[in-house]
Amino acid sequence: MKIKNYILVILLSIIGFNAFGQAGKQKRADTLFNKFSFVKAAKVYKDLIKNNYNKDYATRQLADCYAYLRNPSLAARYYKKVVAQENVPITYYYSYAQSLRGIKKYDESREWMQRFKDSGGVANTENFAKDIDFISHVFNSKKQYFLKRTRINSKFSDFGAIEHDGKIYFTSSRDEGVSVKRLYGWNEQPFLDIYVAEKGSKKRVDHSQKLKGDINSIYHDGPLAITNDGKTMYFSRNAANKYGQENDKKGISNVKIYRATYKDSIWTDVEDLSINNKEYSTQHPALNKDNTKLYFTSDMPGGYGGSDIYVVDINPDGSLGTPKNLGNVVNTKNTEGTPFINNEDILFFSSDGHLGLGLLDVFGTVSDENGTITDVINLGVPVNSNKDDFSFTMNPDGLTGYFSSNRKGGRGDDDIYEYYRKPLLKVRGVITDAINTKPIPNSVIKLYDASGNEIANMLTDKEGYYEINIDRNKDYKIVASQKKYIDDYREFTSKRLSSIESVITANLILNPVQKVVVLAELNTIYFDFNKHNIREDAALELDKIVNLMNNEYPEMVIRIESHTDSRGSLSYNDKLSIDRANATYEYLISKGVDPNRITEHKGYGERRLTNGCEDGAKCEDEAHQLNRRTQFIVVKME
Repeated sequence: MKIKNYILVILLSIIGFNAFGQAGKQKRADTLFNKFSFVKAAKVYKDLIKNNYNKDYATRQLADCYAYLRNPSLAARYYKKVVAQENVPITYYYSYAQSLRGIKKYDESREWMQRFKDSGGVANTENFAKDIDFISHVFNSKKQYFLKRTRINSKFSDFGAIEHDGKIYFTSSRDEGVSVKRLYGWNEQPFLDIYVAEKGSKKRVDHSQKLKGDINSIYHDGPLAITNDGKTMYFSRNAANKYGQENDKKGISNVKIYRATYKDSIWTDVEDLSINNKEYSTQHPALNKDNTKLYFTSDMPGGYGGSDIYVVDINPDGSLGTPKNLGNVVNTKNTEGTPFINNEDILFFSSDGHLGLGLLDVFGTVSDENGTITDVINLGVPVNSNKDDFSFTMNPDGLTGYFSSNRKGGRGDDDIYEYYRKPLLKVRGVITDAINTKPIPNSVIKLYDASGNEIANMLTDKEGYYEINIDRNKDYKIVASQKKYIDDYREFTSKRLSSIESVITANLILNPVQKVVVLAELNTIYFDFNKHNIREDAALELDKIVNLMNNEYPEMVIRIESHTDSRGSLSYNDKLSIDRANATYEYLISKGVDPNRITEHKGYGERRLTNGCEDGAKCEDEAHQLNRRTQFIVVKME
């Protein structure tokens, strides 16, 4: 029996660990998806589907992954399963139609496109037929990003915001409050400088929050990139030396990228880089996730157009390798710039050469398993508009970040906009005992949709906690069960939630199964003739009772009843039975049982024989042994 229980405990532990592992996998998959790491995300979603964990959701995400990877065959395979789901968003009709077009199933594609329209969907038929922008249309068929207010803008130009270590660094021409204003002749605004503000601060950012040290000069400075350790900064500045601005053969002062070091709480030791040249510009620095590569914009000779995006290796000694153009998947004959690399090494950039909504638009890139960029995705509204949209950055969570735009409705020239993606929604809670309010570990949690289909199941952890990712705009039922308790359930909805809400709490309380009887586990113990000491076999049974009372049934209350056989006088046997009751009681107390949970320990002598071995009866000692006993009666379970 012990071996079986031990195996059961192991199995429950494995199941519980696996269930929490699946929840963690979904979180990881969604994070990868939000960061445009679609190859990695697809692998995790496949594993979730294989393990039948939140299968409908994982299938939708997997289909989108293959659409963004421009694999219409696999996308169509999974979209076919998606559109068969109950109450699926109609945007998937559109995506399925697109994928069917990609595998030349035009009749079916038109059929699903018509279903999309009949369901209230609006689509530009002309754009739908442009295969060149297939993945951008699928990506933008549902709103991906939302805007929130930021307080750091001024009436001047503000752009290039990045977060690092709880601070926001950005570039601005708000040179107000100084005695001598330096105006740039091109737009009659002050020259650009780099500023820093505390994340979440409501304090107005003024000239006092310019970056300290040698970064800001009398020329344009910014935007910037900072290494992970916060000790090195790369930033743009008008090409200059100790004699003033450096001009090219046409008398134009180009832009260079410089490097600075953080020492004694200021930025100093500014140095020119080998990739710079006074005959062309290098600007908009960005670093990959391990700071071994520097991405930048340049109009150096040999590119595809006005300005292209390049990458160069950063050697361990800080020296730079040879710049490499990112190629014509990214670069066009027009302008590309403001690159940014997230912590999955995915590139985002601005361009007016790719198909967009206006002037400069922001694009994300799609890479294959080798990390080679294979396609670009227009991020759509509200990130992009009919004006210039640029300097897109993403925080490590993949859900929040910044971009810049000169669109109508801003405060100044260029403004910084903060965006967020709808966070993953989850239901979570704690399962507790109704009697003692303690958490119940290894409770079985099952999640059902409105039609009664099981979506996910898992075990609570040692703190009675569970967490399951769910969809928005749906109805659910969650059920908790445990072998010693009566099931509890709760119905809840994820409809009508605001876009920033990410958690629904559903705590459940389980009532113990009532068994106010002599429990089978509370075995009778026996004594030797004319003795009251606890025998070895009796101690084993009493240890079981200690475990039941201290661990299994922490609110159980019992009473102890002890007996003798018929041999000996009535008064002697009364005393002997009391000694046996006392010995039993003292053993349990010595092992940690609360005395208040034993209502009485009483001896009944020979008055309650279990058989016919009365005085004068001929009985073997085995029969008399059955009467030399102590029994345990459960008074209450709660």
